[in-house]
Amino acid sequence: MATSPFGTWNDQDPLELFPGVRLNAFGGDQMLLCRVTYEPGKEVPRHSHEATEQLMVILDGSVRITIEDETKTVVAGEVVCINRGLAHELYSEGGVTFIEGLAPVPLDHVPDRERDLVLGDLQGAGHVER
Repeated sequence: MATSPFGTWNDQDPLELFPGVRLNAFGGDQMLLCRVTYEPGKEVPRHSHEATEQLMVILDGSVRITIEDETKTVVAGEVVCINRGLAHELYSEGGVTFIEGLAPVPLDHVPDRERDLVLGDLQGAGHVER
């Protein structure tokens, strides 16, 4: 695991979660912070994170998000909270960049566990697999 509490996303290849949907991540024992980008016309199909809560702040562009049966298009400056276990899907017609915080840390969102995780006294004991 990373030994420094400082990281960077500069010059790092992001993890491609779905075609045209990429993220960079950095986290610790209890939460993960990600920068996520969608190319225009890309989507993430309906899914849920059974153990992880997700907070998002839209930085640039817009994304249509459906959470359970509520749909809204969110734009730069708006925030979203997706509680654990709620089914959601996302689609961005023109592309979007957002920052998301996830807790506890979902390991399927960590591109490189050696580089992108700084562990403390819990040693990642609360991390979850998908």
